[in-house]
Parts: sequence; C-alpha cells; structure tokens
Amino acid sequence: MNGIHALKILVAITGASGSLYAQRLLDNLDPTAHEIHVVMSNYAHQVIAEELPDGLRFPAGVKPHGLKSMNAPFASGSNPPDVMVIVPCTMGTLGRIAHGYSEDVLLRAADVVLKEKRKLILVPRETPLSLIHVKNFELLLLAGATLIPANPSFYSGAKTVVELVDTVVARVLDHMGLPNKLAPRWAEEKE
Repeated sequence: MNGIHALKILVAITGASGSLYAQRLLDNLDPTAHEIHVVMSNYAHQVIAEELPDGLRFPAGVKPHGLKSMNAPFASGSNPPDVMVIVPCTMGTLGRIAHGYSEDVLLRAADVVLKEKRKLILVPRETPLSLIHVKNFELLLLAGATLIPANPSFYSGAKTVVELVDTVVARVLDHMGLPNKLAPRWAEEKE
C-alpha cells in the first residue's frame, strides 16, 4: 500500500452531469487497500443511464448503499468515513449540505464528516454560478470542506475525454492523500 494506511472512503454520486468523473474515481480506488462505500442520489441513476451507456462499473469489493439506508455504517458520528467525495456534486446537494439539511444518508454522511472534522471533498459541476452558489461555497469552506470544481487542466496535453477527466480525478486523489500518476504535474518532465 505504499505506506498509506487503509482508509474508509465514501464516494457519493449526485445527478449533476459528469458521471465519468465518478467512474474514473472508482476505477482508481483500490478496494483491496481501502474500505470503499458508494451512495447515489435518486437522480444520479438517470444521469448515469444517459452518460454511461454501459452503466456505472463498481470494482469488486466496493459496497453500494441505498439512499434511504440510515443504518449505513457512515451515517453516525461514531463511525464516520475518513474521507467522503461527492462527485459530481449538484448545487442542490451542495446547498443542502451547507445548510445542514440531512434528509437522506448521502446528506447525513456529509453532515457527519463535517461535524467529525474528517475530509469532505465536493466536485461541483455548474456554470455560471449564482451568488447563492458562491455563498454556499463559502459556508462549506468555512466548515472545513474542500471544493474541487470539475475544471480540467489543458496543459496535460490530454488527447481523450477520459484523459481530460483524469486531470480532475488526479486532484481529487491528491486531496484524499492517495498517490496517483493519472495526469502530468505542472512543469514536470514528460517521460
């Protein structure tokens, strides 16, 4: 495991466009090295059906949970994940988290992660932004969340959509504390 201790990771997927970001993150997490859970919003299923013709692929060992399953292990402060990533993240989900509205296990888990001072990473996919969105960003930043907008980097020389998506996924993995070589680093010598 390259000196990385096993993490309990929760990947949450909402109905924002950008299902490929979630897929590539799952493709680059190792369920043999980490405990990986997945929860999806109701609308995520419809967006995935539109954007990923073969559906979302879960690596063997990933544990999916239902949205209303409040007995999921990460729904309580006594058993929080080490890191939760919401990818892609709708502005509705972001706003509900910012205001403590915990009506389902996805929102409750985010609330738990914030209150237990664990790592919450949100990958919002929206443009343009309204003042309400920006104020919700501010609330989440003040509460300790990390916001990594799905803004790919073009200096990587990406030749495919997947390579472009991976520039964002690499940043998410960096902030999770997980090593990766998905995308070249700025000013790094090309191999």
